[in-house]
Amino acid sequence: MTALDGSVRRTPAARPVLVPFPVVDEVERHCLQPGEPESIHIEVRLPGRVDPARLRRAFAEALRRHPRAQVRQAPGPWYRRRYFWELTEGPDPGVDVVTEPDPEPEALERARERCLASAPPLSAAPPIRVEVVDDPERPGSTALFLTVNHTALDAPAALRVLATAAELYGGRRAAPAAPPVRTPPGGRAAAPPGAPPWVPPARVARGTPPGGPGNGLLVADLAVPRRPPGAAYTVNDQLLVATALTIAHWNREHGAPPRPIRITMVVDDRPRGAAMPIGNGTRLVDVPFTVAELAAGERGLAGPDPDATGALLRRTADRTRVLKAVHRPQLGYGAGMLTAPVLPVAWRAAVARGLRRAAGPWASTTLLSNMGRLAYALDFGDAGRADAVWFSAPARMPRGLSVTTASTAGRLHLALRWSKALLAAEDGAKLLERFERCLNATETATAGTGGTTEGGSG
Repeated sequence: MTALDGSVRRTPAARPVLVPFPVVDEVERHCLQPGEPESIHIEVRLPGRVDPARLRRAFAEALRRHPRAQVRQAPGPWYRRRYFWELTEGPDPGVDVVTEPDPEPEALERARERCLASAPPLSAAPPIRVEVVDDPERPGSTALFLTVNHTALDAPAALRVLATAAELYGGRRAAPAAPPVRTPPGGRAAAPPGAPPWVPPARVARGTPPGGPGNGLLVADLAVPRRPPGAAYTVNDQLLVATALTIAHWNREHGAPPRPIRITMVVDDRPRGAAMPIGNGTRLVDVPFTVAELAAGERGLAGPDPDATGALLRRTADRTRVLKAVHRPQLGYGAGMLTAPVLPVAWRAAVARGLRRAAGPWASTTLLSNMGRLAYALDFGDAGRADAVWFSAPARMPRGLSVTTASTAGRLHLALRWSKALLAAEDGAKLLERFERCLNATETATAGTGGTTEGGSG
Protein backbone atom coordinates (compact mmCIF):
# COMPACT_ATOMS: atom_id res chain seq x y z
CA MET A 1 0.00 0.00 0.00
CA THR A 2 1.05 3.64 0.25
CA ALA A 3 1.88 5.99 3.08
CA LEU A 4 -0.05 9.21 3.61
CA ASP A 5 2.69 11.10 1.76
CA GLY A 6 2.06 9.01 -1.36
CA SER A 7 5.29 6.98 -1.16
CA VAL A 8 5.30 3.28 -2.00
CA ARG A 9 5.03 0.92 0.98
CA ARG A 10 5.97 -2.72 0.58
CA THR A 11 3.14 -5.03 1.63
CA PRO A 12 3.19 -8.72 2.46
CA ALA A 13 4.18 -11.02 -0.40
CA ALA A 14 0.57 -12.06 -0.99
CA ARG A 15 -0.36 -8.48 -1.89
CA PRO A 16 0.79 -6.50 -4.92
CA VAL A 17 2.89 -3.34 -4.77
CA LEU A 18 0.66 -0.34 -5.46
CA VAL A 19 1.78 3.09 -6.69
CA PRO A 20 -0.71 6.00 -6.64
CA PHE A 21 -1.36 7.69 -9.96
CA PRO A 22 0.70 10.88 -10.29
CA VAL A 23 -1.13 14.07 -11.27
CA VAL A 24 -0.49 13.70 -15.01
CA ASP A 25 -1.63 10.07 -15.11
CA GLU A 26 -4.82 10.86 -13.20
CA VAL A 27 -5.75 13.79 -15.45
CA GLU A 28 -5.10 11.63 -18.53
CA ARG A 29 -7.25 8.87 -17.02
CA HIS A 30 -10.08 11.31 -16.27
CA CYS A 31 -10.19 12.72 -19.80
CA LEU A 32 -10.11 9.56 -21.93
CA GLN A 33 -12.46 9.87 -24.90
CA PRO A 34 -14.08 7.05 -26.85
CA GLY A 35 -12.92 7.09 -30.46
CA GLU A 36 -9.75 9.10 -29.76
CA PRO A 37 -7.42 6.70 -27.91
CA GLU A 38 -4.49 8.14 -25.96
CA SER A 39 -1.95 6.12 -27.89
CA ILE A 40 1.66 7.10 -28.56
CA HIS A 41 3.05 5.76 -31.82
CA ILE A 42 6.79 5.07 -32.11
CA GLU A 43 8.22 3.80 -35.39
CA VAL A 44 11.84 2.61 -35.66
CA ARG A 45 13.55 1.61 -38.91
CA LEU A 46 16.46 -0.83 -38.81
CA PRO A 47 18.64 -1.78 -41.80
CA GLY A 48 18.63 -5.52 -40.97
CA ARG A 49 16.20 -8.20 -39.90
CA VAL A 50 15.11 -8.63 -36.30
CA ASP A 51 14.44 -12.05 -34.78
CA PRO A 52 11.04 -11.67 -33.03
CA ALA A 53 11.73 -14.41 -30.47
CA ARG A 54 15.06 -12.84 -29.51
CA LEU A 55 13.46 -9.41 -29.32
CA ARG A 56 10.68 -10.81 -27.14
CA ARG A 57 13.24 -12.05 -24.62
CA ALA A 58 15.17 -8.77 -24.71
CA PHE A 59 12.02 -6.70 -24.24
CA ALA A 60 10.82 -8.87 -21.35
CA GLU A 61 14.14 -8.33 -19.58
CA ALA A 62 14.03 -4.58 -20.34
CA LEU A 63 10.61 -4.38 -18.69
CA ARG A 64 11.94 -6.19 -15.64
CA ARG A 65 14.73 -3.62 -15.40
CA HIS A 66 12.20 -0.79 -15.61
CA PRO A 67 9.41 -2.13 -13.36
CA ARG A 68 7.44 1.14 -13.50
CA ALA A 69 6.79 0.35 -17.19
CA GLN A 70 5.24 -3.01 -16.30
CA VAL A 71 2.03 -1.93 -14.62
CA ARG A 72 -1.72 -2.23 -14.82
CA GLN A 73 -4.46 -0.20 -13.17
CA ALA A 74 -5.48 -1.82 -9.91
CA PRO A 75 -9.22 -2.44 -9.52
CA GLY A 76 -11.08 -0.59 -6.79
CA PRO A 77 -14.54 0.55 -5.65
CA TRP A 78 -16.16 3.62 -7.15
CA TYR A 79 -15.74 5.56 -3.93
CA ARG A 80 -11.94 5.14 -3.79
CA ARG A 81 -10.03 8.38 -3.54
CA ARG A 82 -7.13 7.46 -5.81
CA TYR A 83 -6.27 5.34 -8.81
CA PHE A 84 -3.33 2.99 -8.25
CA TRP A 85 -0.83 1.32 -10.55
CA GLU A 86 -0.14 -2.29 -9.68
CA LEU A 87 3.44 -3.38 -10.37
CA THR A 88 3.51 -6.85 -11.93
CA GLU A 89 6.14 -9.57 -12.15
CA GLY A 90 5.72 -9.85 -15.91
CA PRO A 91 3.18 -9.53 -18.73
CA ASP A 92 -0.31 -10.62 -17.79
CA PRO A 93 -1.52 -14.01 -19.06
CA GLY A 94 -2.62 -13.78 -22.67
CA VAL A 95 -0.62 -10.59 -23.33
CA ASP A 96 1.96 -10.99 -26.09
CA VAL A 97 4.03 -7.83 -25.92
CA VAL A 98 6.01 -8.52 -29.11
CA THR A 99 4.15 -9.79 -32.18
CA GLU A 100 4.95 -10.35 -35.84
CA PRO A 101 1.94 -9.70 -38.11
CA ASP A 102 1.61 -11.58 -41.37
CA PRO A 103 3.08 -9.82 -44.42
CA GLU A 104 0.49 -7.73 -46.24
CA PRO A 105 0.30 -5.02 -48.89
CA GLU A 106 1.16 -1.55 -47.55
CA ALA A 107 2.40 -3.17 -44.34
CA LEU A 108 3.82 0.06 -42.89
CA GLU A 109 0.58 1.99 -43.43
CA ARG A 110 -1.47 -0.81 -41.85
CA ALA A 111 0.87 -0.95 -38.84
CA ARG A 112 0.53 2.82 -38.34
CA GLU A 113 -3.24 2.52 -38.49
CA ARG A 114 -3.16 -0.13 -35.76
CA CYS A 115 -1.00 2.14 -33.60
CA LEU A 116 -3.58 4.91 -33.89
CA ALA A 117 -6.69 2.74 -33.63
CA SER A 118 -6.40 1.71 -29.98
CA ALA A 119 -4.11 1.96 -26.98
CA PRO A 120 -3.10 -1.08 -24.92
CA PRO A 121 -5.70 -1.45 -22.16
CA LEU A 122 -4.79 -0.19 -18.70
CA SER A 123 -6.25 -3.35 -17.21
CA ALA A 124 -3.49 -5.59 -18.63
CA ALA A 125 0.25 -5.18 -18.04
CA PRO A 126 2.34 -3.85 -19.64
CA PRO A 127 0.85 -0.78 -21.39
CA ILE A 128 3.20 -1.27 -24.38
CA ARG A 129 2.89 -3.39 -27.52
CA VAL A 130 5.56 -3.98 -30.19
CA GLU A 131 5.05 -5.14 -33.77
CA VAL A 132 7.94 -6.45 -35.87
CA VAL A 133 7.18 -5.65 -39.52
CA ASP A 134 9.27 -6.53 -42.57
CA ASP A 135 9.89 -3.23 -44.33
CA PRO A 136 8.58 -3.57 -47.91
CA GLU A 137 10.24 -0.28 -48.85
CA ARG A 138 13.67 -1.74 -48.06
CA PRO A 139 13.81 -5.53 -48.54
CA GLY A 140 15.82 -7.21 -45.81
CA SER A 141 15.15 -4.49 -43.26
CA THR A 142 12.75 -4.18 -40.31
CA ALA A 143 10.34 -1.63 -38.89
CA LEU A 144 9.43 -1.77 -35.21
CA PHE A 145 6.09 -0.23 -34.23
CA LEU A 146 5.47 0.55 -30.58
CA THR A 147 2.01 1.46 -29.32
CA VAL A 148 2.03 2.98 -25.83
CA ASN A 149 -0.86 3.96 -23.58
CA HIS A 150 -0.13 7.62 -22.77
CA THR A 151 -1.95 7.40 -19.45
CA ALA A 152 0.90 5.22 -18.16
CA LEU A 153 3.98 6.34 -20.11
CA ASP A 154 5.22 9.17 -22.28
CA ALA A 155 7.37 8.79 -25.39
CA PRO A 156 10.78 9.44 -23.74
CA ALA A 157 10.06 6.80 -21.09
CA ALA A 158 8.99 4.25 -23.71
CA LEU A 159 12.12 5.07 -25.71
CA ARG A 160 14.28 4.44 -22.63
CA VAL A 161 12.73 0.95 -22.30
CA LEU A 162 13.33 0.33 -26.01
CA ALA A 163 16.95 1.47 -25.67
CA THR A 164 17.48 -1.06 -22.88
CA ALA A 165 15.92 -3.77 -25.06
CA ALA A 166 18.29 -2.80 -27.90
CA GLU A 167 21.31 -3.14 -25.59
CA LEU A 168 20.14 -6.57 -24.45
CA TYR A 169 19.32 -7.71 -27.99
CA GLY A 170 22.59 -6.50 -29.53
CA GLY A 171 24.79 -7.32 -26.56
CA ARG A 172 26.40 -3.89 -26.65
CA ARG A 173 26.01 -1.55 -23.71
CA ALA A 174 25.89 2.08 -24.85
CA ALA A 175 25.75 5.12 -22.61
CA PRO A 176 23.26 7.79 -23.73
CA ALA A 177 24.72 10.81 -25.45
CA ALA A 178 25.40 13.84 -23.29
CA PRO A 179 22.71 16.54 -23.46
CA PRO A 180 23.46 19.48 -25.77
CA VAL A 181 25.32 22.45 -24.35
CA ARG A 182 23.26 25.61 -24.53
CA THR A 183 24.90 28.98 -24.00
CA PRO A 184 22.29 31.59 -23.06
CA PRO A 185 22.97 35.02 -24.50
CA GLY A 186 23.44 37.68 -21.86
CA GLY A 187 21.45 40.79 -21.22
CA ARG A 188 17.92 39.40 -21.50
CA ALA A 189 16.21 38.31 -18.31
CA ALA A 190 12.58 38.39 -19.43
CA ALA A 191 10.74 37.06 -22.44
CA PRO A 192 8.95 39.44 -24.81
CA PRO A 193 5.24 39.64 -23.99
CA GLY A 194 2.91 37.56 -26.09
CA ALA A 195 -0.86 37.43 -26.40
CA PRO A 196 -2.64 37.67 -23.01
CA PRO A 197 -3.48 34.19 -21.65
CA TRP A 198 -7.16 35.09 -21.20
CA VAL A 199 -7.60 35.68 -24.96
CA PRO A 200 -8.82 32.47 -26.64
CA PRO A 201 -6.19 31.39 -29.17
CA ALA A 202 -6.83 30.33 -32.76
CA ARG A 203 -8.16 26.89 -33.50
CA VAL A 204 -6.88 24.97 -36.53
CA ALA A 205 -9.47 25.68 -39.23
CA ARG A 206 -11.57 22.70 -40.21
CA GLY A 207 -10.65 21.17 -43.54
CA THR A 208 -12.71 18.51 -45.29
CA PRO A 209 -12.79 15.83 -42.59
CA PRO A 210 -14.10 12.36 -43.47
CA GLY A 211 -15.78 12.17 -40.08
CA GLY A 212 -15.68 9.16 -37.83
CA PRO A 213 -13.43 8.42 -34.89
CA GLY A 214 -9.66 8.23 -34.72
CA ASN A 215 -6.57 9.97 -35.97
CA GLY A 216 -4.75 10.28 -39.28
CA LEU A 217 -0.97 10.38 -39.65
CA LEU A 218 1.74 11.37 -42.12
CA VAL A 219 5.48 10.89 -41.56
CA ALA A 220 8.27 12.71 -43.38
CA ASP A 221 12.05 12.43 -43.61
CA LEU A 222 13.52 15.95 -43.83
CA ALA A 223 16.89 17.65 -43.64
CA VAL A 224 17.66 19.16 -40.23
CA PRO A 225 17.23 22.93 -40.78
CA ARG A 226 20.46 24.88 -40.86
CA ARG A 227 21.13 27.91 -38.68
CA PRO A 228 23.56 30.75 -39.36
CA PRO A 229 26.76 30.72 -37.27
CA GLY A 230 26.13 32.33 -33.88
CA ALA A 231 22.35 32.06 -34.17
CA ALA A 232 20.51 33.00 -30.97
CA TYR A 233 17.83 30.40 -31.62
CA THR A 234 17.70 26.60 -31.71
CA VAL A 235 16.24 24.08 -34.11
CA ASN A 236 13.36 23.79 -31.66
CA ASP A 237 12.65 27.52 -32.12
CA GLN A 238 12.71 27.04 -35.90
CA LEU A 239 10.17 24.23 -35.54
CA LEU A 240 7.91 26.40 -33.35
CA VAL A 241 7.99 29.28 -35.83
CA ALA A 242 7.39 26.97 -38.80
CA THR A 243 4.40 25.41 -37.00
CA ALA A 244 2.89 28.79 -36.10
CA LEU A 245 3.31 30.20 -39.62
CA THR A 246 1.90 27.01 -41.17
CA ILE A 247 -1.29 27.26 -39.08
CA ALA A 248 -1.61 31.01 -39.64
CA HIS A 249 -1.41 30.47 -43.42
CA TRP A 250 -3.82 27.50 -43.28
CA ASN A 251 -6.37 29.46 -41.25
CA ARG A 252 -6.17 32.49 -43.54
CA GLU A 253 -6.72 30.26 -46.59
CA HIS A 254 -9.82 28.82 -44.92
CA GLY A 255 -11.34 32.16 -44.00
CA ALA A 256 -10.69 32.07 -40.26
CA PRO A 257 -10.25 35.51 -38.66
CA PRO A 258 -6.71 36.31 -37.44
CA ARG A 259 -6.18 35.24 -33.84
CA PRO A 260 -3.13 34.69 -31.63
CA ILE A 261 -1.63 31.22 -31.81
CA ARG A 262 -0.47 29.32 -28.75
CA ILE A 263 1.66 26.21 -29.15
CA THR A 264 2.09 23.75 -26.31
CA MET A 265 5.75 22.75 -26.16
CA VAL A 266 6.94 19.58 -24.43
CA VAL A 267 9.96 19.92 -22.12
CA ASP A 268 11.76 16.94 -20.58
CA ASP A 269 14.40 17.55 -17.89
CA ARG A 270 14.97 13.91 -16.91
CA PRO A 271 18.35 12.19 -17.25
CA ARG A 272 18.58 9.67 -20.07
CA GLY A 273 20.55 6.94 -18.24
CA ALA A 274 19.27 3.60 -16.99
CA ALA A 275 17.99 5.28 -13.83
CA MET A 276 15.71 7.63 -15.79
CA PRO A 277 12.33 7.96 -14.00
CA ILE A 278 9.74 6.05 -16.02
CA GLY A 279 6.20 7.32 -16.44
CA ASN A 280 4.81 10.65 -17.58
CA GLY A 281 7.69 12.93 -16.71
CA THR A 282 7.49 15.71 -19.28
CA ARG A 283 6.08 19.15 -18.53
CA LEU A 284 4.02 21.31 -20.86
CA VAL A 285 4.53 25.01 -21.49
CA ASP A 286 2.67 27.29 -23.89
CA VAL A 287 4.57 29.47 -26.36
CA PRO A 288 2.43 32.43 -27.58
CA PHE A 289 2.50 34.22 -30.94
CA THR A 290 0.61 37.47 -31.49
CA VAL A 291 -1.34 38.30 -34.64
CA ALA A 292 1.15 41.09 -35.48
CA GLU A 293 4.14 38.76 -35.11
CA LEU A 294 2.58 36.14 -37.35
CA ALA A 295 1.66 38.71 -40.00
CA ALA A 296 5.23 40.03 -40.00
CA GLY A 297 6.60 36.50 -40.18
CA GLU A 298 4.43 35.72 -43.19
CA ARG A 299 5.67 38.88 -44.90
CA GLY A 300 9.17 37.66 -44.26
CA LEU A 301 8.35 34.38 -45.99
CA ALA A 302 6.99 36.30 -48.98
CA GLY A 303 10.22 38.28 -49.31
CA PRO A 304 9.53 42.01 -48.78
CA ASP A 305 10.96 41.99 -45.25
CA PRO A 306 13.79 39.43 -45.09
CA ASP A 307 14.58 40.15 -41.42
CA ALA A 308 11.00 39.60 -40.19
CA THR A 309 11.38 35.84 -39.88
CA GLY A 310 14.71 36.30 -38.11
CA ALA A 311 13.12 38.72 -35.66
CA LEU A 312 10.32 36.23 -34.96
CA LEU A 313 12.86 33.47 -34.37
CA ARG A 314 14.80 35.58 -31.90
CA ARG A 315 11.66 36.59 -29.98
CA THR A 316 10.59 32.94 -29.89
CA ALA A 317 14.03 31.94 -28.58
CA ASP A 318 13.73 34.52 -25.79
CA ARG A 319 10.35 33.08 -24.79
CA THR A 320 11.35 29.42 -24.89
CA ARG A 321 14.54 30.09 -22.93
CA VAL A 322 12.54 31.64 -20.10
CA LEU A 323 9.81 29.00 -20.22
CA LYS A 324 12.32 26.14 -19.99
CA ALA A 325 14.07 27.77 -17.04
CA VAL A 326 10.90 28.27 -14.96
CA HIS A 327 10.25 25.28 -12.72
CA ARG A 328 6.58 24.63 -12.17
CA PRO A 329 4.27 21.60 -11.88
CA GLN A 330 3.91 19.56 -15.07
CA LEU A 331 0.32 20.66 -15.72
CA GLY A 332 0.29 23.81 -13.62
CA TYR A 333 -0.91 24.39 -10.07
CA GLY A 334 -4.61 23.90 -10.81
CA ALA A 335 -4.13 20.25 -11.79
CA GLY A 336 -2.62 19.48 -8.39
CA MET A 337 -5.68 20.89 -6.64
CA LEU A 338 -8.00 18.99 -8.98
CA THR A 339 -6.33 15.65 -8.18
CA ALA A 340 -6.04 16.09 -4.39
CA PRO A 341 -7.46 12.87 -2.85
CA VAL A 342 -10.23 14.59 -0.90
CA LEU A 343 -13.30 13.44 -2.85
CA PRO A 344 -13.90 10.04 -4.50
CA VAL A 345 -11.91 9.78 -7.70
CA ALA A 346 -15.08 9.19 -9.75
CA TRP A 347 -16.43 12.58 -8.62
CA ARG A 348 -13.15 14.29 -9.43
CA ALA A 349 -13.21 12.66 -12.87
CA ALA A 350 -16.63 14.18 -13.61
CA VAL A 351 -15.37 17.60 -12.48
CA ALA A 352 -12.20 17.27 -14.60
CA ARG A 353 -14.17 16.39 -17.73
CA GLY A 354 -16.55 19.28 -17.17
CA LEU A 355 -13.69 21.74 -16.67
CA ARG A 356 -11.96 20.44 -19.79
CA ARG A 357 -15.07 21.07 -21.87
CA ALA A 358 -15.53 24.53 -20.38
CA ALA A 359 -11.86 25.43 -20.95
CA GLY A 360 -11.86 24.12 -24.52
CA PRO A 361 -11.88 27.59 -26.16
CA TRP A 362 -8.72 28.49 -24.17
CA ALA A 363 -6.84 25.29 -25.05
CA SER A 364 -3.67 25.83 -27.06
CA THR A 365 -3.83 25.79 -30.85
CA THR A 366 -1.62 22.74 -31.29
CA LEU A 367 1.13 20.70 -29.66
CA LEU A 368 4.77 20.48 -30.73
CA SER A 369 6.85 17.70 -29.19
CA ASN A 370 10.45 17.91 -30.34
CA MET A 371 12.53 15.01 -29.03
CA GLY A 372 15.69 16.64 -30.35
CA ARG A 373 18.69 14.56 -31.29
CA LEU A 374 18.03 11.08 -29.89
CA ALA A 375 20.30 10.23 -26.99
CA TYR A 376 20.41 6.49 -27.75
CA ALA A 377 22.15 4.58 -30.54
CA LEU A 378 19.33 1.96 -30.63
CA ASP A 379 21.92 -0.57 -31.78
CA PHE A 380 20.30 -3.96 -32.35
CA GLY A 381 23.53 -5.77 -33.16
CA ASP A 382 23.27 -7.79 -36.38
CA ALA A 383 19.99 -5.96 -37.22
CA GLY A 384 21.90 -2.67 -37.22
CA ARG A 385 21.41 0.77 -35.72
CA ALA A 386 18.19 2.71 -36.11
CA ASP A 387 18.44 5.08 -39.05
CA ALA A 388 14.98 6.62 -38.67
CA VAL A 389 12.71 7.07 -35.64
CA TRP A 390 9.26 8.66 -35.70
CA PHE A 391 7.00 9.52 -32.79
CA SER A 392 3.46 10.83 -32.78
CA ALA A 393 1.48 12.23 -29.88
CA PRO A 394 -2.32 11.99 -29.55
CA ALA A 395 -4.27 14.61 -31.50
CA ARG A 396 -7.65 14.71 -29.84
CA MET A 397 -9.99 17.67 -30.04
CA PRO A 398 -10.17 20.59 -29.36
CA ARG A 399 -6.58 20.89 -30.62
CA GLY A 400 -6.98 18.16 -33.19
CA LEU A 401 -3.39 18.44 -34.44
CA SER A 402 0.04 17.46 -33.09
CA VAL A 403 3.51 17.86 -34.58
CA THR A 404 6.25 15.54 -33.33
CA THR A 405 9.90 15.54 -34.42
CA ALA A 406 13.15 13.73 -33.66
CA SER A 407 16.62 13.82 -35.18
CA THR A 408 18.26 10.50 -36.04
CA ALA A 409 21.27 9.75 -38.24
CA GLY A 410 21.49 13.40 -39.24
CA ARG A 411 17.90 13.62 -40.48
CA LEU A 412 14.77 15.23 -39.05
CA HIS A 413 11.91 12.76 -38.77
CA LEU A 414 8.55 14.51 -38.52
CA ALA A 415 5.11 13.08 -37.78
CA LEU A 416 1.96 15.09 -38.41
CA ARG A 417 -1.07 13.61 -36.63
CA TRP A 418 -4.60 14.94 -36.69
CA SER A 419 -8.12 14.15 -35.58
CA LYS A 420 -10.36 12.85 -38.35
CA ALA A 421 -13.08 15.08 -36.94
CA LEU A 422 -10.96 18.07 -38.04
CA LEU A 423 -8.94 17.14 -41.12
CA ALA A 424 -8.81 14.65 -43.98
CA ALA A 425 -5.71 12.97 -45.39
CA GLU A 426 -5.59 15.55 -48.20
CA ASP A 427 -5.63 18.34 -45.62
CA GLY A 428 -2.77 16.71 -43.75
CA ALA A 429 -0.72 16.50 -46.95
CA LYS A 430 -1.26 20.23 -47.63
CA LEU A 431 -0.28 21.15 -44.07
CA LEU A 432 2.86 19.03 -44.32
CA GLU A 433 3.84 20.64 -47.61
CA ARG A 434 3.34 24.12 -46.14
CA PHE A 435 5.29 23.18 -43.01
CA GLU A 436 8.29 22.12 -45.11
CA ARG A 437 8.23 25.45 -46.93
CA CYS A 438 8.05 27.42 -43.68
CA LEU A 439 10.82 25.37 -42.09
CA ASN A 440 13.07 25.88 -45.12
CA ALA A 441 12.40 29.62 -44.92
CA THR A 442 13.79 29.73 -41.37
CA GLU A 443 17.19 28.72 -42.77
CA THR A 444 17.59 32.06 -44.53
CA ALA A 445 16.65 34.19 -41.51
CA THR A 446 19.21 36.56 -40.06
CA ALA A 447 21.01 35.15 -37.06
CA GLY A 448 21.12 37.86 -34.42
CA THR A 449 23.59 37.42 -31.56
CA GLY A 450 24.30 34.82 -28.92
CA GLY A 451 23.99 31.16 -29.69
CA THR A 452 23.36 27.59 -28.71
CA THR A 453 24.80 24.39 -30.01
CA GLU A 454 21.67 22.35 -30.47
CA GLY A 455 17.92 22.51 -30.91
CA GLY A 456 15.40 20.40 -29.08
CA SER A 457 12.83 20.89 -26.38
CA GLY A 458 14.28 18.88 -23.60
